[in-house]
Amino acid sequence: MFTRWQVIALLFLGFSAGLPYLLVFSTLNARLADVGVQTATIGFFSWLGITYSIKVFWAPVVDRLKLPLLDHWFGKRRSWILLAQAGVALGLYLMAQVDAAAAPGLMVWCGLLVAFSSATQDVAIDAYRIEIADSRLQAALAATYIFGYRLALLVAGAGALYLAEFWSWQVSYEVMALLVGVGVVTVLLVREPAVNHFSAADDIAARVEQETLKRTHMNPRLARLAGWFSAAVAGPFVDFFRRYRELALLILVLVAVYRISDIAMGVMANPFYLNFMGFSKTEVANVTKIFGFFMTILGSLVGGLLVVRHGVRPILVLGAVMTAATNLLFVVIAQQPPDIVWLGVVVSADNLSGGIANVALIAWLSSLTSSAFTATQYALFSSLMTLPGKFIGGFSGVVVAGFGYGGFFVVSAIMGVPAIVLAMYILRRGERMDRLAEDRLVAD
Repeated sequence: MFTRWQVIALLFLGFSAGLPYLLVFSTLNARLADVGVQTATIGFFSWLGITYSIKVFWAPVVDRLKLPLLDHWFGKRRSWILLAQAGVALGLYLMAQVDAAAAPGLMVWCGLLVAFSSATQDVAIDAYRIEIADSRLQAALAATYIFGYRLALLVAGAGALYLAEFWSWQVSYEVMALLVGVGVVTVLLVREPAVNHFSAADDIAARVEQETLKRTHMNPRLARLAGWFSAAVAGPFVDFFRRYRELALLILVLVAVYRISDIAMGVMANPFYLNFMGFSKTEVANVTKIFGFFMTILGSLVGGLLVVRHGVRPILVLGAVMTAATNLLFVVIAQQPPDIVWLGVVVSADNLSGGIANVALIAWLSSLTSSAFTATQYALFSSLMTLPGKFIGGFSGVVVAGFGYGGFFVVSAIMGVPAIVLAMYILRRGERMDRLAEDRLVAD
């Protein structure tokens, strides 16, 4: 199974998807801290990540709009991926040329180009992954995609810090721009999906178009637009609320708050390690990026085993509790002299809990989607689960300035309490959720 060309391709596409993320998030924060940008300003830079959280708004466009010329040459999915990769590469190259301390505003615009293009690439690759193989291969596709994504995070995290330490931030970002070519070459070598899994949406569009023409005698072009809007934009949301009824809004709130504690803490992690604790960039890379990488993979494995043994909802609660609890460990090391061993212990606990929580969340969200609207509904979930955390994270520098790092980590832990409460409520409504899941299978 893992020798299929589709599975191997998703390894490299996962790398392409993961590469830009840290370069506009924690690695960029480390760069800004290293060149002397104020802590409060660094916090506001985290708002670039909001782009990933609102990709649901243009996901229907990526899903259904054909790009001129490019669609003819490469097909709908590959053309969108290539366009997004071009934007990522250009944005990273421009970020390499900008002096962040002298022109922070220009750095914001370059970072926004990278973030927008990267989020668009995520939507297109998700659609490609769903369409390129049948359900028997989807687990293998997801496994290699996640591994490639994590490998890219290692390169864009530790790799970028190493390059900046031994050369410069300009060289670091220029190398990252070149590495976008890994994904470009992959897209040029693979084939376009032969089967369109969105025929259900096409049926909805045709039905709405016909009903609109019959009832209103609207201009045929406007009727066609109404059908497109109903299928691509309104359909996935109507479907979700129809199926999950009184629990739908509660589910969305839990998705929104589940990762607030983790994301808000992550904004100030690198400034905490570098400026407050005084560790070198190499030490931070060794512990948080390389060692942390393997601990996250271990946490994901443990999370997967726990979900198989105990079900997804109990582990969803466990992940929420562990995420909030491990934030309190940072309060402990903030009160002590710098110690690389203790840093490794805390980072291990944080990444293990993060791996468990993410596996549980992804497994749960995957079970909620309808096969007729998988891409758009999952885009809704993935956008919603990061948006509140990234918005609140923008104020993290202000909290640090007012209360210190110790107070900030306490606040970030408290922000995890709503997720714990809501996850426990969902756990107690397990039978109801199972009945709704059965309704989903029947509807599909």
